[in-house]
Amino acid sequence: MELKLTKPICFFDLETTGIDISKDRIVEISIFKVFPNGNKESRTWLVNPEMPIPPQTTAVHGITNEKVANEPVFKELAATVHNMIKDSDLAGFNSDRFDIPLLAEELLRAGLDFDMKNRVAVDIQTIFHKKEERTLSAAYKFYCGLSLENAHSAEADTMATYEILKAQLERYDDLPQDMRSLSEYTTRKKSVDFAGFIGLDKDNEEIFTFGKHKGAKVEKVLEAEPGYFGWIQNADFPLYTKKVLTAIKLRKLNNKLS
Repeated sequence: MELKLTKPICFFDLETTGIDISKDRIVEISIFKVFPNGNKESRTWLVNPEMPIPPQTTAVHGITNEKVANEPVFKELAATVHNMIKDSDLAGFNSDRFDIPLLAEELLRAGLDFDMKNRVAVDIQTIFHKKEERTLSAAYKFYCGLSLENAHSAEADTMATYEILKAQLERYDDLPQDMRSLSEYTTRKKSVDFAGFIGLDKDNEEIFTFGKHKGAKVEKVLEAEPGYFGWIQNADFPLYTKKVLTAIKLRKLNNKLS
């Protein structure tokens, strides 16, 4: 069963210096792009993260500081990466909670705008967890009958993710094949920013999901306590969260002026 594509979709995977979306950096990125006409394109880059790779992280993906010392920094690759994904939906394994948020941070840090307004995301891990509850290597073995060689290599993980989704579509008749429906199926919770600091209530209005204003409507908090906006902008929150909050604040101001 093939994917029903109305636009390209980019399967991608990141290997990084760690799991902190705000602070950690990409050390390898692989993108596998599938077009509606069946054409495919694949690119993989090693990246100099401009920070040390902790030994415990190298033990997972095998990428050392020496290996990336002479590779380009992400800012040098950002335009190429952005051009490859800008017309596409996105897919990955645990991508909603990690890969997409971290990629967004890197792109914004490089001065390139990024959002999900005109695209959807499909998290293959969510399908797997809803159906079988396993890891990527186990998913590859379960769905494809193969052992995942070079696990935690971005390219191997990316290709395995693509093959797993195709096998899932074959196995589960109730899975939708179009990207928007698959995205809805793989979305765990409603959030406006990737990190989940700003969510949506039952009326689809933005609310804070943390701290003293947890559950409160964002617009009302910003109006009653203007300093809260400044505190978030100057604190250690993800750049994308700050971007979303700024957009809400500007929308409120524009509504007042109109």
